[in-house]
Amino acid sequence: MNRNLDSAFEPIAMSMNRDETGAIVRTLREAAYLLIREWPSSDGEEYVTAVKACVDAVNGDIGPDQFRAALLRAAGEVGIAASSLPH
Repeated sequence: MNRNLDSAFEPIAMSMNRDETGAIVRTLREAAYLLIREWPSSDGEEYVTAVKACVDAVNGDIGPDQFRAALLRAAGEVGIAASSLPH
């Protein structure tokens, strides 16, 4: 099975917590790490949708940009500030 972990999308700058810890997410690999290791809450509906979308994008079932949209919705759900960055 071909994995697309290094598939890139328009970068997103994310502020992960009140301590101003930030992350720039450019690839599915970086996003998967963020969702699994750094996400502040794993019980939101948009979070679950984003995790599924990440798996689907890695498997090539959806495009990285479709996943990116799900990630932004999940960020909004938990109050993570997210903004687009130029490539």
